[in-house]
Amino acid sequence: MRFPFTGVVAVDKPEGVSSRRVVDGVARALAMRAVGHAGTLDPIASGVVVVCVGHATKLIDFVHTLPKRYVGRFLLGRSSPSDDTELPVELEAHPVQPSREAVEQALHAFRGSIMQRPCDFSAVHVDGQRAYALARKGRAVEIAAKPVTIHRIELLEYDWPRLVLDVECSTGTYIRGLGRDLAAALGTKAVMDGLVRTAVGPFDREHAVSLDTIQEDPSTAEVALQPAVAAVAHLQGVTLSPEQIEHIAHGGILEPAVVPPRDGHSKDAPSDAIAATDNCGLLIGILRPHRAGWRMRPNFVGRS
Repeated sequence: MRFPFTGVVAVDKPEGVSSRRVVDGVARALAMRAVGHAGTLDPIASGVVVVCVGHATKLIDFVHTLPKRYVGRFLLGRSSPSDDTELPVELEAHPVQPSREAVEQALHAFRGSIMQRPCDFSAVHVDGQRAYALARKGRAVEIAAKPVTIHRIELLEYDWPRLVLDVECSTGTYIRGLGRDLAAALGTKAVMDGLVRTAVGPFDREHAVSLDTIQEDPSTAEVALQPAVAAVAHLQGVTLSPEQIEHIAHGGILEPAVVPPRDGHSKDAPSDAIAATDNCGLLIGILRPHRAGWRMRPNFVGRS
C-alpha cells in the first residue's frame, strides 16, 4: 500500500486535550487514516506528543522506548486518590514542611534505576482490567512496583508547598508517582498540579508544531513532517547498496557481516534492531536477526 505521507510529526499538545484529539487533528490535516501516537499524554498535561504517519506507524514501538523529559509541578502537604488534582484533594492536618536542603538530599535516592509502584489511577493492567477502571469502582488496586530509570531529576523551584521538578526518565515512569514517593521520603504527601512533557528523545517542545496551528492551517502538518528515519535515529544504522536493497526486498537474507559491530548508540535502543537506509538516507526498513543473517521487518521498499 502507498500512502501520500510517511513520517513523524512532533505536536505540542495543549492542556485539557486528549492524545486522541492530537492524532485526529493530524489525520484530518493530512487526510489520512494511518496515523497514531507513540505514547499517550494525559489531558491534564501539555507538551510533546509524537505522531507517526503512514508506514512510520510501524515504528511507534521504537519511538515509545525513547526517554522522556518532563517539568512537573507539585503541591506538598496534601494527597488525592489519583496523586494529582483531577480528583478531590485532602489536606494534611499538620504537614511537614521540609527545607530546600532536605528536598535536594532526598532527590539522590531517585536517580538511576529505581523501583516505582504505578499509580492506582493508571492504565496498568490488573487482573485483565485497567487499574483506573478498578479504582473508579472503589476496588482495592494491588500493583507491584516495577523498575524504571531516572536519567536526571533536578529541583527547579521550591517555595513550600509548591515544588517544581525537571525529570528525564525511561518510558513507563509516572511523574505523579515520583512526586508521591519523594514526598513520602520527606515525611509528607504530594499531588501533581501540572505537567509538561518537554521532549521525547530528540523531539523537543521548542521545535514541535502546536495543535492549534495545525487546526488553523492544516498545511503546517505537512511542513512539520519529518522523515521516518527520524523515528529511529537512536538505533544502530547501516547503509545498503541498491543490489542489497533489491535482494532483501524480495525476502532475501543479508550476510551477518553486513551490519557493523554495535558502537556508540543509545543503550535504550534494542540491540536486535538495525535501521537500514539507502544511499540518500531514506529509511527502507528495520533489519532483524535471522539464523542465517539479517531479514528486513518492517519493509518500506517501494511502499512510501
